[in-house]
Amino acid sequence: MNIKNSPIGFFDSGVGGLSVMKEAISIMPNEDFIYFGDSQNAPYGTKELEEVRNLTLNVADFFMKKKVKAIVVACNTATSAAIELLRDKYKDTIIIGIEPALKPAVKLNRKGNIIIMATPMTLREKKFKSLMEKYRNDCSIVSLPCAGLVEFIEQGILEGKELENYLKEKLKPYLSKDIAAIVLGCTHYPFIKNALSKVVGHDVPLIDGGVGTSHELKRKLIEKECLTDSKEKGKIIIYNSTNDNKIIDFCYNLINAENSR
Repeated sequence: MNIKNSPIGFFDSGVGGLSVMKEAISIMPNEDFIYFGDSQNAPYGTKELEEVRNLTLNVADFFMKKKVKAIVVACNTATSAAIELLRDKYKDTIIIGIEPALKPAVKLNRKGNIIIMATPMTLREKKFKSLMEKYRNDCSIVSLPCAGLVEFIEQGILEGKELENYLKEKLKPYLSKDIAAIVLGCTHYPFIKNALSKVVGHDVPLIDGGVGTSHELKRKLIEKECLTDSKEKGKIIIYNSTNDNKIIDFCYNLINAENSR
């Protein structure tokens, strides 16, 4: 099989990584994509490091059986916990991770706090702490652990009073001050941008890493001469560890994909 026409594997602890895959589809519409959401074990952000590593390696093994040409770990927690392990284990495969998009938030040079919303584990990990150190002197950065937010999104609650009340409670200490930007440090969070804007105001930039990650993937595929040469629209196949068709249909709806199973 020509590696150029092999699929690209995207993975997250649930439905969140679809926000990144959606960006990748928009810039590489002729590629074939396989998505694996581990909703059965979501959220990863409150688990122990070793468990997240094992879960991530299991999904990578699944992708290797599917003969993917690249794996995108579209999960901030799994990237922090396991990206180096994956790169060591699968040296011949393109492995792309994601990290909170702090750099573009700093570049905006706006007055106020940059708030990084993420899972507790992402904020605890060494990878994140070194990212914080890099920009700490340039601006005021606030880390905001959001345990429980992923569960709203996994249940399909993307707006409404219950979600808005959760967000108001989390952000209460900062709403009376200037907010320079909010960095969405979990790939689930872009799906609740509308609810978040209602709480913080539509003038506050909400920044996620999906676009940057997708462009990095394309750059690597070009560099390795692995971009597809197909002229037809690619196929999208979605798997979920729950094997629940309702969740899988919800996933297709989130990326507005025609069901190409």
